[in-house]
Amino acid sequence: MGRPGLNRRQLLAGIGGLTVAGSFGFAALGTGADALASSASTRVRYWNLFSGGDGYNMIAMLDAFRKEHPGIDVKDSTLQWGSPFYTKLAMAAAGNRAPDLGVMHLGRVTGFSPGRLLDPWDVGLLAKYGVKEADFNPALWKRAVIGGKLYALPLDIHVQLCFYRKDVLKKTGLIGDDGRLVPVTSTDEWFDMLKEAKKATRKGLQTIGLWVNDQNFQWWFFVAFYTQLGGTWFNADNTEVTFDTDKATQVLEFLRQHVADGYANPGMGSVGAEQFVNGTPFTWEGNWSVPVFSGAKLEYGATPLPPVFGKQATHAESHSFVLPHQAGRGGATNEGAHQLAAYVVKHARQWAAGGHIPAYTPTLSTAAYKKLSPQNEYVSAMDHQANEPKVWFAGSTGILAQRIGPIVVSSTLGSARPQAVARRMKGVLAQLLAMKNPMDGKTAAQGGAAA
Repeated sequence: MGRPGLNRRQLLAGIGGLTVAGSFGFAALGTGADALASSASTRVRYWNLFSGGDGYNMIAMLDAFRKEHPGIDVKDSTLQWGSPFYTKLAMAAAGNRAPDLGVMHLGRVTGFSPGRLLDPWDVGLLAKYGVKEADFNPALWKRAVIGGKLYALPLDIHVQLCFYRKDVLKKTGLIGDDGRLVPVTSTDEWFDMLKEAKKATRKGLQTIGLWVNDQNFQWWFFVAFYTQLGGTWFNADNTEVTFDTDKATQVLEFLRQHVADGYANPGMGSVGAEQFVNGTPFTWEGNWSVPVFSGAKLEYGATPLPPVFGKQATHAESHSFVLPHQAGRGGATNEGAHQLAAYVVKHARQWAAGGHIPAYTPTLSTAAYKKLSPQNEYVSAMDHQANEPKVWFAGSTGILAQRIGPIVVSSTLGSARPQAVARRMKGVLAQLLAMKNPMDGKTAAQGGAAA
């Protein structure tokens, strides 16, 4: 789901998933990993990391595929989100025990030794089942190509959003005539907005939930605003750090000001979603919170993170289908894996109900998708994604986030000065650039041609 385990919210999202799956005519609870269907001649083993509402929606989509394709039995297994999933997938691929189809965050693909632990997609076979490059955002498709071959088939992008309570803010003048949050284009305008919102905030609630103690969220927010400033990470050959400490300091000071001015409370850093349900005007959360807030019947909206530095950019990752390496990949099973992945990607309107933006762009122009709220308010994020650098140590909860995230947190909480933190971040980036990928023993520069 693109974030650390959140047990209570996963439960709420699961309840929301029952609603959204049913609203599209799918059974919310299905056969899952049932025995091989009597009429099936091909079995496709599929590993994923979807729980909560995402899990319910995926099961519904798999059951729809089974119904339409009785000759293919899908044996799906849901594994623990995060590092345990990637470790098990790597071991299975290395030991020739890999499933026929898997899911990965797109940012992790470069580090997964494509060509060794992952097999490339047959784009001709995908086209046979109705999926082609022209159906995807060009930047998203390019991220999935390594060494000239497609190693990931994007299912969605999931983004960090600015959720806002319309009912709380309606008397502040911050909601426009169109019923949406008035736009801001600078840090001054943003903090003026928070100042007004604070007047409408009930006692005991913070004005905005920012996950100020969480290394993943703080890193994702940093990536978004650093991208807004046009910041870069490394040169094209991945031999030199181009990280701009002045721009980084601007971002760190911006994040810190939310705490320093009393809009975000460090003591409430991990309860932003819960407080939003209770009346907090704003929270920055991933789009996976849409089922939670919709299930709570809130009057709310959601926009991409505000373009306070003048350029639109919001942090984005992507759930993508991959082909874990198999020594004898091919035949009916491999074709079945291509057919299943293409089917799910093309039927991602149901997946969008869980908050994700479908990667298959024809879905975005359908009348059904345009009616989804608040999804129709932040769909533009597809065209201004802020991504981590395309290096082996990046990607969702990867080494980059583990090393840099806590440093960002130290600045946001005020335990370290932004300027010093920016310099420290550059030093860590230099260390990581020199490190070797344990998957193939190559540094980012040595694997640069492939990336």
